[in-house]
Amino acid sequence: MTTVRLWSDAEAEADPAVKAVFDDIRATRKSDVVNNFWRGLANDPVQLKRTWENLKAIMVAPGALDPLTCELVYMAVSAANNCSYCIHSHTAAARAKGMTDAQYAHFLQIVGMAAHTNALVTTMQIPVDEAFQVES
Repeated sequence: MTTVRLWSDAEAEADPAVKAVFDDIRATRKSDVVNNFWRGLANDPVQLKRTWENLKAIMVAPGALDPLTCELVYMAVSAANNCSYCIHSHTAAARAKGMTDAQYAHFLQIVGMAAHTNALVTTMQIPVDEAFQVES
């Protein structure tokens, strides 16, 4: 159960700051859907706008990584942080950006392998090799 109220479209229409962000979400995503995450953030319009603007700058604007890779990274970090909502949201976004079942299976293998080897190296407290250090 949520700890905040999820804003309805009618409530958003009554608040110009929230309406502007919701309208931009719809326009940017070319969809009528405003996810529950944004509806919850609407309780703090300043944070809603800041988070949406930051997300657009990183996940929507062209960057060095292609959009599918961005979604895969987001999925991996969400898994590491145990965020079920973001895992589901960004898996759906990755599929919408063309992720195939084979890519998803490979992604899961990589995430599982990384979790396994991270746990081993952390438990053994293996020092980082000098060759992996960034030179100053």
